[in-house]
Amino acid sequence: MDVPAPGLHEPPPPRSYLPFEAGPWRMAMGLIAAPISTLFEIDSNYAEQMALRRSLLAERHGEVFAALPASASARHAMLALAAAHLPAHHPQWFVRAGSRLLNRLTGEEWDLAAPPCDPLELAGRLVQEDLCLIEPEPTGPRLTAAVLCFPTRWRLAEKLDRPLATIHVPVPFFAERLATPVDRFMVLLKPGKLVERFNWSILDDPALFQPGGHARAARDPAITEENAGEKLWLRVERQTLSRLPGVATILFTIKIHQHPIAGIAAQPAVAARLASALCALPEETMRYKSILPFRASLLAYLDRRAGA
Repeated sequence: MDVPAPGLHEPPPPRSYLPFEAGPWRMAMGLIAAPISTLFEIDSNYAEQMALRRSLLAERHGEVFAALPASASARHAMLALAAAHLPAHHPQWFVRAGSRLLNRLTGEEWDLAAPPCDPLELAGRLVQEDLCLIEPEPTGPRLTAAVLCFPTRWRLAEKLDRPLATIHVPVPFFAERLATPVDRFMVLLKPGKLVERFNWSILDDPALFQPGGHARAARDPAITEENAGEKLWLRVERQTLSRLPGVATILFTIKIHQHPIAGIAAQPAVAARLASALCALPEETMRYKSILPFRASLLAYLDRRAGA
């Protein structure tokens, strides 16, 4: 198969998601129905992010990939889904010919009949999203496999083979407010349906691979009202949930979108909305997300931008 000349059908810029809201804070699943065509987002960060994913899978494989033996059929179903979905919905970049799949963006060509690595890993080498496989069980939905190159401060090895309720024990208010609705939703999700939700936080590090860093509370004197915009980033996870074809397994995807605070705060209305959302967060949530070390400096920065 031929690879087109560079510059042909370049991916679009990343979408700008700003999911924070002014007003009282409430914890909710926040699920939104989405077209199945949007399962995987491909944007102009693709080349850079896929290079990083390849590097992590080569150098830190045990940290970014894990699978239980019982997930074998689901991992094969994941690759089959990606190999069918990408040429169907992104034909300008992915071409399927029999058992071979060409990625025009990287020049890589894969033999799907004899993949060179685990099928879930190969799927993770095709898309920017992290891919988590969740198996409904009588004790609650359980994480059975994942390729997780861009975690937002959690470690795959600590979560594998655990029910979602246990995985989310460190998350404030999850047990009493979301554990039961989440488990119920996983059981009721119908094949062919896609839902999305957004999770956001403020981080002091733009690295995509961040397996640690939760629950810091000590003030960071290096972040001030004057430089908070340059030293902090809004990190948004676009998460989707769907059921893999032919199996009971739930596919949970995570796509990272990041914006320097200075960029989004350039719009006074957005700066005011973010400041309001931060003020509404419970202290437990701010501690869990490690916002407390720079909260005062960030709010002062946002207030100045909102009044511009």
